[in-house]
Amino acid sequence: MIFIVPLTQAAIEIYQGQSPVVLDIATRTPTAENLRAFERQLEDSSWFSKKLRPWMQYLWFETLSNPGDKAILGRDGWLFYKPDVRYLVEPYPPDNSRAQPDQDPVSAIVAFQGQLSRRGIRLMVIPMPGKPSVYPDKLTRRAALKDESFPSHTLGLIARLREAGIEVVDLFATFQRLRSSQLSSSEELYYLPQDTHWSGRGVSIAADVVAERIRSLGWISAGSAEYDLKPVFVKRRGDIIRMARVPAIEQHLPFEEVSCNQVVDRATGQLYKDDPHSSVLVLGDSFFRIFQNDEPFSAGFVAHLANKLRQPLATIINDGGASTLVRQELSRRPSLLQGKKLVIWEFVERDIRFGTEGWKHVPL
Repeated sequence: MIFIVPLTQAAIEIYQGQSPVVLDIATRTPTAENLRAFERQLEDSSWFSKKLRPWMQYLWFETLSNPGDKAILGRDGWLFYKPDVRYLVEPYPPDNSRAQPDQDPVSAIVAFQGQLSRRGIRLMVIPMPGKPSVYPDKLTRRAALKDESFPSHTLGLIARLREAGIEVVDLFATFQRLRSSQLSSSEELYYLPQDTHWSGRGVSIAADVVAERIRSLGWISAGSAEYDLKPVFVKRRGDIIRMARVPAIEQHLPFEEVSCNQVVDRATGQLYKDDPHSSVLVLGDSFFRIFQNDEPFSAGFVAHLANKLRQPLATIINDGGASTLVRQELSRRPSLLQGKKLVIWEFVERDIRFGTEGWKHVPL
């Protein structure tokens, strides 16, 4: 019974003309990183896992309201991404992180600012609130009974960055203030109930806050471009449940209809487009990609900020890679820094601890 699974898996791989995955263990140095990668490879390639896991996950969802290992079912049908919740509720920084320089976001951000400053470029940082930081009451009834919101570790990071002389936009305070001023019966949603990301309204509010801060600092002069807003609706299936890769669960949940505003060039009537020669460069993750580079297109944060600043922007967007990968891409495209006056760098708060490639120092 123990060996029937690996022997059957090896037989299937040999029949398909492949070398059994289990033999890869003999070709790798037995480090912790390699062993974790090997374990993930075994799980992803398992025939039994692919055939049986979806049905087991659907059974758990129907009987125990368990949507899988990447999601948490909150109140009123809201879904939360588990790493967002882990970042919020687990101690930070972990005891072993102090000995790992590549895990310190403050050091990496200060070093990046120094590199930009030597080129005469300013830096603005936007730590993006995860959904449970803005809607803890939708995660658990305990938070709903409290008079104040659940404190995020990111607030401490914001304080440290400001002490180091980094310009930081605090969207946590913005959304908390807006939520506290609304009646629960008529509350406007700033995040999507079944997605990790914000709503079209949340995008617009954040763009207003960032643009106002840039204008107050006098870092960028208003451009001459003129844009109009075109209201549109888009139907989306939340990315949290899609990560479970169980079609039966996806079909159980309805599409969300999201209201957005596309940004349209007044002169041409065409949707907003980036300009690599802009004086402003935006680095970010999927929070800047949603509605912008996917449906309905040109309705995301970048387009709305361009509308407020009256000029197109240059961008480097990488889903889940805003901690290090966007800076690595920038280092491979040095011409993108020519003529830049301002770099806006956004990363979702869970990446402070779980960011892809950590927080490496990347030479430009």
